[in-house]
Amino acid sequence: METFDIIIVGAGMAGASIAGELSGQARVLLLEREEQPGYHSTGRSAAAFIPSYGHDNPSLSLLTKCSLDFLLDPSEIFRTKTLLHRRGLLVLCAPGEEAAMDQEWSSLQQSIPTIFRADTDFIRRQLPIVNDDYAATGWYEPDVFDMDVHALHEGYLRALRERGGRLLSNVAISGLERRGAAWCVETPDASYSAPLLVNAAGAWADEVAALAGVDGIGLTPLRRTAVLLDPPAGCDVSGWPLVMASDGSFYLKPDAGLILASPADEHPSRACDAQPEELDIAYAVHYAQQALQLEVRQVKHSWAGLRNFVADRTPVIGFAPDSEGFFWLAGQGGHGIQTAPAAARLAASLLLGSGLPVDLEQVGFDPAWVSPRRLEGLETVTKKSHPQTNFAQ
Repeated sequence: METFDIIIVGAGMAGASIAGELSGQARVLLLEREEQPGYHSTGRSAAAFIPSYGHDNPSLSLLTKCSLDFLLDPSEIFRTKTLLHRRGLLVLCAPGEEAAMDQEWSSLQQSIPTIFRADTDFIRRQLPIVNDDYAATGWYEPDVFDMDVHALHEGYLRALRERGGRLLSNVAISGLERRGAAWCVETPDASYSAPLLVNAAGAWADEVAALAGVDGIGLTPLRRTAVLLDPPAGCDVSGWPLVMASDGSFYLKPDAGLILASPADEHPSRACDAQPEELDIAYAVHYAQQALQLEVRQVKHSWAGLRNFVADRTPVIGFAPDSEGFFWLAGQGGHGIQTAPAAARLAASLLLGSGLPVDLEQVGFDPAWVSPRRLEGLETVTKKSHPQTNFAQ
């Protein structure tokens, strides 16, 4: 049986980032059940860094804030000058949502000082084919970026390898138990042990916990759908901002000359290789045509991914209260990519007992906000539903 200091289960963004942070400080083994690390949620991300996303949740907003500098100027091992490219976010007031938008605006102004109200002229300059119903008012957030998710993920995996860690892909865990002072991991081909086990298994995190005899955290995978659509002939979308409806019903963004559209759906799912359903594809097209002067003749491509939440929609980062050496890094929801650098440093500090990272301490981050201990007594996660829509109209 091979021994390590820390074994990490799951090589998506969560597992890769914590592995990259820990390598060089500990002997690390990263196990991935798929042939390709990042195949599930990481590889299907909308790839956007949005400071206002989760602005009303202190843990999410501070993890986002403390990830920004690294993403703008990553270390040399990431082999790129920056992982962010400015895009901007244009939020359009959905019809009938003026009062709700004004309330959200008041809250946002306090946490995102760079945002400003957008009038019809500004909206039409940013989005020339916007429909009248969505062109009345909105707001604009300039410090929103496209993220190079692949480079971020690969950089962390490269850090793991170059600092002496190991990544094993296409490995199914058949047994997991605590024996004395170590966790023992059984696979069809080999056995491994370490005093510390990190559960970064994404949608499968509760299943990994069950295999280990550890209480779950009530994780709910929620399926989200996206499609790619052709823009109108002669319409260059490359300079468009990311576009969202103020009621959260959809978002749009440029993607390699096409329009990416999502109905921002949230459907409870089992942990699986998520696939889009026809109704959600239809909703994506419907919302795109509501907001834009756009005739959709075909959907170029469609996909779905799982965003994984616990009841309070806040990540779970910390040691399990009911089992020695079992560490949770799960439940990141739609924030796992943009918070990955700070979340990984936080997790590494908790695992190694090295004290809170200085930047997180300076902004007043409290690890209790993300501790699994906070979940006792919470109900299940709530989901968002589509309004009833007659597509025949």
